Amino acid sequence: MKAGIKVFAPATVANVAVGFDILGFALEKPGDEIIARFSDTPGLRITKITGASGKLPLDIQKNTAGFAALKLLEHLGEEKRGIELEIHKKMPFGSGLGSSAASAAGGVMAINELLHRPLEKRDLLPFAVLGEQVADGAYHADNVAPSLIGGMILIRSNETLDVHRLPVPEGIHATVIYPHVEILTKDARSVLSDTVSLKQCIGQNGNMAGLLVGLYQSDFGLIGRSLNDVVIEPQRARLIPHFYEVKEAALSAGALGCSISGAGPSIFALSVNSLIAEEIGIAMKRIFDNAGIGNDLFVSPINQEGAVKL
Repeated sequence: MKAGIKVFAPATVANVAVGFDILGFALEKPGDEIIARFSDTPGLRITKITGASGKLPLDIQKNTAGFAALKLLEHLGEEKRGIELEIHKKMPFGSGLGSSAASAAGGVMAINELLHRPLEKRDLLPFAVLGEQVADGAYHADNVAPSLIGGMILIRSNETLDVHRLPVPEGIHATVIYPHVEILTKDARSVLSDTVSLKQCIGQNGNMAGLLVGLYQSDFGLIGRSLNDVVIEPQRARLIPHFYEVKEAALSAGALGCSISGAGPSIFALSVNSLIAEEIGIAMKRIFDNAGIGNDLFVSPINQEGAVKL
């Protein structure tokens, strides 16, 4: 077996309450690992997938990591180069943590590293977004961009991938709990109304603007007041058992704000330091434990690196 390279691409929290499809941040864990190596057989192949319980295809055209990698290779004129990919899933499906995005980001990162970095990391984004599109049919970067380049990311335009890194005040930590109930992105989108009232529009715009100002000025009070989703959360909350109980527990434990991670069912909270973040996790977990719902808890600072070579 030829030597290869391994990369890690992290899980992400998309929407961040008030930024539906235009805001997301990366976690330190969990995430996916992708291994790429050269092969004597021409073309790109996926030779191994672990941690997916047989749910992911080996077919390049149907696999997020594989398709993203292929599009990058085509761009570079290297699509006939013999390359093998291994995908090691180390995060759950349908969790609202950007599982398909992590695979897509890892796929392009692995190819770029194997070929000695012909492109800058940010320039890999269009190919990663094409890869995730295989999974959910939507062309959006709120999971892929932070998984690939790290940090808190604002997507001004998904169509043109006009993305910008936002400042993150020192100390900010995320607490994320994943209850073991599956909600697919397409199902979570199907419950959303096509219309938003003027009052909701004004409220959501004010909160989004307030969050941005709060991040730039390290104003935790403003950040907390702004993390209030008046459009998407009220429609999706019913899909997640005990959502409002968990949210109240997080806020009572000191969270700046708490809402649905991506399409759910994971729930995230932001706080001002790691101790409060851990206490929030205990409070959130207690609700699901008492309800007999299995869950996984993650406490993490905002991951500023994104996908990295291991």
